[in-house]
Amino acid sequence: MPTLKATATQFLAHKRIAVTGVSRTPQGHGSNAVYQRLRQRGYEVFAVNPNAEQVEGDRAYRDLAAIPGGVDAVVIGTRPETAEATMRECAELGITHVWMHRGPGPGSVSEEAAEYGRRHGIHVIAGGCPLMFGPTADLGHKAMCFILSRTGGIPRRI
Repeated sequence: MPTLKATATQFLAHKRIAVTGVSRTPQGHGSNAVYQRLRQRGYEVFAVNPNAEQVEGDRAYRDLAAIPGGVDAVVIGTRPETAEATMRECAELGITHVWMHRGPGPGSVSEEAAEYGRRHGIHVIAGGCPLMFGPTADLGHKAMCFILSRTGGIPRRI
């Protein structure tokens, strides 16, 4: 069973990443923070919000299928109730790397969505935040990763 760190490294090696749940009002939205940081660090990142034409000054897409050329990986940043529908879309589109975002709160993790994804060959990270690892990490997220890894707030193994 791979470690979270190894799977996070593999996830962040992809350069075309969609982030679902990016809001038109960015304050306090984890999806927006992930979207912004990935963009700042040179990733080709796509905002997915079915209720917006534009977020963060960029075009928004109604779903993953609408993204020209597709993506290699997806960060799910929506409510857990919608995660399974997104995971099903990932499976249909052949996307094999999905990260369900969760910081200190409940986040976007759905055990049903994670299980569905794994049954369909998707590498699923169910918890934590991409900003805790590798080229996207900052000191605050690294500290959060350290604390959450010791308190069970993020998975140790995938």
